[in-house]
Amino acid sequence: MRFAPPVSYHLIPLLWAILAAAMASARAEAPRVVTATPALVGLVKVLAVGEDELRDSLRLPARVDLDQQRVARIGATVTGRISEVRAYLGQQVHKGEVLALLNSTELGLAQSAYLKAGSQVNLRRLAVQRAQRLLQSDVIAAAELQEREGMLTEAEVDQHAAEDQLRVLGMSEQDLQRLARERKIHSYSPVGASLDGVVIERNVTLGQVVQPSDSLYTVADLSRVWLVAEVPEQQAQWAHTGDEAEAEIPALPGQNVHGKLIYVADLVNPETRTITVRMDVPNPLRFLKPQMLATLLIRKPGRRSLVLPDSAVIREDDLDHVFVESSPRRFELRQVRLGDGEGGLQPILDGVSAGERVVVEGAFHLNNERLRKELE
Repeated sequence: MRFAPPVSYHLIPLLWAILAAAMASARAEAPRVVTATPALVGLVKVLAVGEDELRDSLRLPARVDLDQQRVARIGATVTGRISEVRAYLGQQVHKGEVLALLNSTELGLAQSAYLKAGSQVNLRRLAVQRAQRLLQSDVIAAAELQEREGMLTEAEVDQHAAEDQLRVLGMSEQDLQRLARERKIHSYSPVGASLDGVVIERNVTLGQVVQPSDSLYTVADLSRVWLVAEVPEQQAQWAHTGDEAEAEIPALPGQNVHGKLIYVADLVNPETRTITVRMDVPNPLRFLKPQMLATLLIRKPGRRSLVLPDSAVIREDDLDHVFVESSPRRFELRQVRLGDGEGGLQPILDGVSAGERVVVEGAFHLNNERLRKELE
């Protein structure tokens, strides 16, 4: 019994190279026309090439953010100690509603100064009236009347200053009228909501001492939110205020939202080399939560072009091909040049003409049949 001599191991790479070259040559010489077998006919779907509208789009990572025009950060107008907390995280509040109460010594002192100034005005006014009667009786000189009128003016200035101070400390006109009428110091200051919305942040506890610079509550109207994205500066020409946009929210599948860009930054962020854009989105049911991740699609006006679905394209040797029906059951593999696709459609720049019938389903099976025949 005779055996074939063993192949030297150093020849194996050479054999592989020869085999690869042969396969590449076979592929290059493979037939461009294939006849579909009866079994393949049922797998192949052919359509005439036609025009459709394609719209270029730019996809950007984005996030849901608060509409900053619908957010209020609420603090105390005076230094004091929190004596009552009425609003909690997630609570729906209305404009003017009291969120917390604080007891303020500063407010009490300011009210006391206002009442004292009012008393001085009343006394000086009576003094002026008395001086006017005495002047008419030639008991005093006109200079004394003028002096008392000057003192009245000074007292009125002090009263107006004390009244303005109380307004700065948060007292309303009704509060001032009540104070002037009842003349009783009320050192409790309310912390009120400045808009309708939801409490999304609370930084206050019972007994806490707060300053006017402290942010105690944040209230936001979530009926509208923003979609915020960053456009690379190389693609800045894509974004213009008023452009149509669409957002995909992974947390809400199948609930894409539509709108327009309401803001395009005029400056490039020097750290990220991007331009901030925003889209305004209605959120009546509050499904969109701030800081949710999203994908923002900025769309351009559509253009008419010959198109084919992605399933019609065969990629081979870094080139795009399609099967064109030359006669019943006979298909020709033809090279085409494609543009940038959108929504599962590929624009045809060259290779086929309008009206030609192209395989849109089953092209993969036809190509396998073509290669199989060549191998046989």
